[in-house]
Amino acid sequence: MTYALEIDGLTKRFGDKTVVDDISFTVDEGEMFGFLGPNGSGKTTTIRVALDILRPDAGKIRLLDGLTAQQAMARVGYLPEERGLLRKEKVSSILRYLGQLRGLSKAEALDHGLELLHRVGLYEHRDKKVEGLSRGMTQLVQFVVSLIHNPDLIILDEPFSGLDPLNVQLMKEILGVEQKRGATVIFSTHILSDVEELCERVALIADSKMVLFGDLAEIKRSRGANAVTVEAPSHPESLPAGQRFAGRGGRVEYRLSDELTPEIILNAYADAGIVLSRFEQVLPSLNDIFIEEVSRVRQVN
Repeated sequence: MTYALEIDGLTKRFGDKTVVDDISFTVDEGEMFGFLGPNGSGKTTTIRVALDILRPDAGKIRLLDGLTAQQAMARVGYLPEERGLLRKEKVSSILRYLGQLRGLSKAEALDHGLELLHRVGLYEHRDKKVEGLSRGMTQLVQFVVSLIHNPDLIILDEPFSGLDPLNVQLMKEILGVEQKRGATVIFSTHILSDVEELCERVALIADSKMVLFGDLAEIKRSRGANAVTVEAPSHPESLPAGQRFAGRGGRVEYRLSDELTPEIILNAYADAGIVLSRFEQVLPSLNDIFIEEVSRVRQVN
């Protein structure tokens, strides 16, 4: 297996405070990978160290199957969480300049930049200054900048911030095209449903330490079902009402506990003579896992 990113024993301190504490994980070439954690967990610091913006205190980092950050930088696209475009400059001038910094000629940078502006629906704004754009438009321009040189590794920190649902979907579709092209996509976001939709593998850090790393489906299966979905024409009153969440088409979800197991639920319907059209155990969502793991770490600390 070749890796787009290898992080081995990474530690980063600011003074006496350790913000990244001996974390290790790998990202396979060609995958879409979710890098997660609550605010202040060390995600952005990890990304900045991986890109050689900050220097590590310990650990090794390799990009694109063994390169250092400096060697790989021409093949990496980065969308930072903070907006850093020059507000007094025109969008087209920024694309030309930043594309040249990534090794493109002036003509190549402008041509590819304008092509990407077409894809995100901002071509008509190419001669506007950044200060005249909305927050969402500015985010899309930075997204274009991260893709302008056809990078092999794309790292996005909170890429959907400030975007409406249509532009979020557009960005997802473009990332899917980039992945099919062969690029690796790593993104950090607080919108966990997007991670579930896009990523097969994830890493979760909390309070500077690695908490989870691996295949998301396997992580869910290892925790077992935490709910049962039932679809039926009616529902027995013997089951606790507080555990019921009404849905469409006679669908109800019961949260499981020691006092409410799948067997108890199934027997309650049988005793009431209610015929089920659906009975399905539901694995925990990434949101459930995130809350559980982060809460556990905070209780320990």
